[in-house]
Amino acid sequence: MRRKAVRSELEDAKVQKIMRGMERAMFFKEDTTFNDIRDKSLQQWLDEMEQHEDVAVRGGVKLTREYVQYLKDEIGRLRHENEVKNAYLKKLREKR
Repeated sequence: MRRKAVRSELEDAKVQKIMRGMERAMFFKEDTTFNDIRDKSLQQWLDEMEQHEDVAVRGGVKLTREYVQYLKDEIGRLRHENEVKNAYLKKLREKR
């Protein structure tokens, strides 16, 4: 009987931790200010490089923009994959 009481306290602690995380997610948006500034700076620099007299530099701008977009897409894909894995692991833990 005593063992169940200890387990329920541990479960309560886990639930409270999860709830705090959910509250933080609901009330506080992820701060992307630094990444936004960095992206705008990169785009501004690429705009300036499009006007460069060297053809190789101008050609590199298009390649750079495509690569940056590829990286953003890859980050999104990996985040989605991580969410799916976390949901699967959560279901496995609940089954135990």
